[in-house]
Amino acid sequence: MNFPVLETERLILRQLRSEDAPDLFNYFSLDEVTEFYDLDSFTEVKQAEELIDNWNEKFNQSLAIRWGISLKSEDRIIGTCGFHKWAKKHYKAEIGYELSPKYWRQGYMAEVLEPVLKYGFEVFELNRIEALIHRGNNSSRKVLEKAGFMEEGLLKEYFYEKKRFVDAVIFAKLKTVNRIV
Repeated sequence: MNFPVLETERLILRQLRSEDAPDLFNYFSLDEVTEFYDLDSFTEVKQAEELIDNWNEKFNQSLAIRWGISLKSEDRIIGTCGFHKWAKKHYKAEIGYELSPKYWRQGYMAEVLEPVLKYGFEVFELNRIEALIHRGNNSSRKVLEKAGFMEEGLLKEYFYEKKRFVDAVIFAKLKTVNRIV
């Protein structure tokens, strides 16, 4: 399967390349980006190169997909978004994303989620897309709610990250929400 390229009004979502590593490093080296991420802030570009390789290898194995988000005006990565924990048998996957703080609160992630969710439901034939966020991640909560995700509950001490247990809030969006039960 060729890596799909998605386009929005302001953005191109494409496969990450090794030359994108400095862009990823620039924002993954910031504590404000990794605060709610299961990664310590990067200290060297090599970590970004390894992350890109990992995401691309998971795509090659049909286990996940992670798009690099680039501005149409310049081919530079400002964030990523994609699906992981793809349970094909159950028609579900988890979505994850991050964005460079320079682009926060400008509607970029809402713009990204529209074609990514559509791709998940139509091409991957997902019935359910989940998102797990840290309890205090209010910005991500707003992004998910705006994209039509519904909060389903609190998972106590669900993650063990950065030497502590962290509560997670689970959100989900279903392909069809008006089914007769």
